[in-house]
Amino acid sequence: MEFFDATDFVKLSNPGVVSEQLISPHKSDSERMTITRVSVEPGAIQDRHAHEASEQVWIALSGEGELLLDNETTRTFAAGQVVRFEAGDVHGFRNTANEPFVYLAVTAPPIRFDNAYARNEP
Repeated sequence: MEFFDATDFVKLSNPGVVSEQLISPHKSDSERMTITRVSVEPGAIQDRHAHEASEQVWIALSGEGELLLDNETTRTFAAGQVVRFEAGDVHGFRNTANEPFVYLAVTAPPIRFDNAYARNEP
């Protein structure tokens, strides 16, 4: 068993985006998943990207905005919705609302996301 509290979560950040690594290779021995809580401030963008070897599920907890998908397509994504990206699917997010957008990301197999963020706070 592993047990974590807020002092254990590694925080990664880019301007307007904070990614808290709840279950990740930073502190967990899990070989099956990474769980991340991501907060995106109003107007902030997570650039389009893909994870070639992992699928990812996003669970929208609060707020709303646009998924940034392949071929410059977008789709509304809001609290209460869930989306699954297959390995290699292009995805990103733009917060178009006036409140933070918060979601949980479950990634399998696990990824260490350090290289996707400018700041790392252990």
